[in-house]
Amino acid sequence: MSETDRPSKEIPTTVYLPGNDDARLPARDVDATLDRASTTPESKSIGPYRLLQLLGEGGMGEVWLAEQKIPFHRTVALKLIKAGMDTKAVVARFESERQALALMDHPSIARVFDAGSTPEGRPFFVMEYVPGLPITEYCDKHRLTMKERLELFRQVCDGVQHAHQKAIIHRDLKPSNVLVVEQDNKAVPKIIDFGLAKATGQRLTDKTMFTELGVMIGTPEYMSPEQADQREQNIDTRTDVYSLGVILYQLLVGVLPFEVKALRAAGLEAILRVIREQEPPKPSTRIRSLGPASAETAEKRKEEPRSFARHVQGELDWITMKALEKDRTRRYGSPAELGADIGHYLRNEPVLAHLPSARYRANKFVRRHRFGVGAAVTAAVLLIGFAVAMGVQARRIASERDRANRQAEAAQRVAEFMKGMFKVSDPSEARGNSITAREILDNGSKEIDTGLAKDPETQAQLMGVMGNVYVGLGLYPRAQPLLERTLDIRRRVHGPRNPETLQSADDLAWLLFQEGHYAEAEKLGRETLDIRRQVLGQEHRDTLTSMRHLASALWKEGRYAEAEKMQRELLDTDRRVLGPEHRDTLATMNNLAATLKDGGRYAEAEEMQRELLDVKRRVLGPERPETLMTIDNLAATLQDEGRYAEAERMQREVLGIQRRVLGPEHPETLRTINNLADTLTKEVRYAEAERMQREVLGIQRRVLGPEHPETATSIYNLGCLAAVQGRRDEAFSLLREAVDHGFPPWADLAIEKDPDLQSLYGDPRFAAIVTDAKERAAAAQKPH
Repeated sequence: MSETDRPSKEIPTTVYLPGNDDARLPARDVDATLDRASTTPESKSIGPYRLLQLLGEGGMGEVWLAEQKIPFHRTVALKLIKAGMDTKAVVARFESERQALALMDHPSIARVFDAGSTPEGRPFFVMEYVPGLPITEYCDKHRLTMKERLELFRQVCDGVQHAHQKAIIHRDLKPSNVLVVEQDNKAVPKIIDFGLAKATGQRLTDKTMFTELGVMIGTPEYMSPEQADQREQNIDTRTDVYSLGVILYQLLVGVLPFEVKALRAAGLEAILRVIREQEPPKPSTRIRSLGPASAETAEKRKEEPRSFARHVQGELDWITMKALEKDRTRRYGSPAELGADIGHYLRNEPVLAHLPSARYRANKFVRRHRFGVGAAVTAAVLLIGFAVAMGVQARRIASERDRANRQAEAAQRVAEFMKGMFKVSDPSEARGNSITAREILDNGSKEIDTGLAKDPETQAQLMGVMGNVYVGLGLYPRAQPLLERTLDIRRRVHGPRNPETLQSADDLAWLLFQEGHYAEAEKLGRETLDIRRQVLGQEHRDTLTSMRHLASALWKEGRYAEAEKMQRELLDTDRRVLGPEHRDTLATMNNLAATLKDGGRYAEAEEMQRELLDVKRRVLGPERPETLMTIDNLAATLQDEGRYAEAERMQREVLGIQRRVLGPEHPETLRTINNLADTLTKEVRYAEAERMQREVLGIQRRVLGPEHPETATSIYNLGCLAAVQGRRDEAFSLLREAVDHGFPPWADLAIEKDPDLQSLYGDPRFAAIVTDAKERAAAAQKPH
């Protein structure tokens, strides 16, 4: 029998309902309860709904068991704002919950049937009656196995994913807001209480702008680190992934990651600090810490107490801890990803939460074919087991001792090196107590070769970190020697196929791309991709990253067909493996749109860029560098389509934010200024465009170097400006310099047909420049 058909007299001993703020009220005799209901301003009925029993009340509303007779008979839950609580903020939050639920239609989310106001003006809405138990209590009461618990939890992930697709974040996921009912003899979870839900894609009502800085929203034990930071306003869908991770932890272990009583006794500030800063123990570790008490928990899961922790250790540890990452960029990108990884575990497939080594994949194969493999190896294991065990034990003791000694020595060397980074040898250079992070980085990069010469592994690790920081700052010449040295050390110490070596190779290939050395970036990128496919697998995230970087190099070399084919294949894999809103997936979409735009397919590029911009604003935030890059790219597409006013408005908006966020000399800032100057040229505002272009060129020559393609592009743009203003000799000089210094060789057609250069057509000097550009294009198109 479905919940909507249940007779009104079937009231369970204990009832949980949406919005009751975890309150549990014992059921009463209906007639006795009606006496209490009759004291409400609404008397015994609200429209077609007869109030039967007050089931619970929270901070802003009351939840009633009610009976609907018109147009059909069913038992429902009616949520009503409390008398005297109808302030603007409370009404807004109430309307937020009502409309959040109304947007959703999923079997694991409580449905909304009706909404309105009482004659006294108190808003209410009517929803599905869910007489269930919290998911943790239901699982314990029915002694569900680990597999049954995980299958039930996957349904919860599906429901939360549905809410996210409707642009709704729950923000208060916990067991009492995930009730389990039985329908057709099958356990069905129901997610309730969207009273704290946040609309991420659109405004729910005109009155929902009520969340302010410093207002804590959620239940502390299940709250994500970013929710626990009252200064953080950019709460996205990954906060629900963290809360799901806590629920999963509780389903597996039977307790929360942190000791609740101790936290509560320490006060709210201590709770929030622990959530933000302290790493929780792995589930298997937590089970072992419970001691004898874990036996009862194991029994509720039909597990043997002695093997309980071992069953959880490994993949379930990895999945849970990935969901509970403090850094949300390292969490699962969506509930769908979390649910998918649990599905991998249940099917004995490799999980994404683990770096899949050959040994790990082999182990998964054995578990899928355990009987056949077991029969084949049993005899051999019995014969050699004892001798091998004794030898391994002896070597293990020696290895652990040596490893501990190496780690202690490495820690001491790192400590001494870090101390030296902050030391200023000349007191006159210290400027009192003022020293910048850039100065510390520069000081460390100078000393890294000698400071850790005795520990090449640690030296390579720190060099790689410093090099990538310089890349992020756009200081490419400073980054290159560090990343090249890192790769050399790791090739020598670990070998060319080690994952750390491959990461260093990919880092260097990306730097070469940023510096405009596209052929070198392609060569190193292909080598890295081929090895990663063999070592890590075709769909590993690192393999996909190498594929993305290689496609970018092909795009910059003007090989649009090759780049597009690779990017489309990559985008399909990203969406399936990582999820449609993962940062890597969004990067692939951005690159594909750029390829389409440069290939002249402006309508397709614009459509993809607008879709991408909507997602980035919602998931990453409006001022993230990735979001600003997409706006700038969209403006460039609009410019190519002749929509100059729109392009200029977007470029000026982005430029203002980039100067503040990235700095005035960052390569992305310079690229936007360059694009804006090109737009002004198209609008025949030559003086303004030339002033801006010369300013950019001066910075590029100093920051990027005279041979960088971006520098050459600015020189070419100045040549176009000189041509349209009739300065022919200057135009030829600048065009020659641009081609000689790396203006993209596949741009020969652009040079030959550029309308800005029309005044130069027919001149022998122009023909010579075009011929030179074509020769460069032919050389670039040769097979690599």
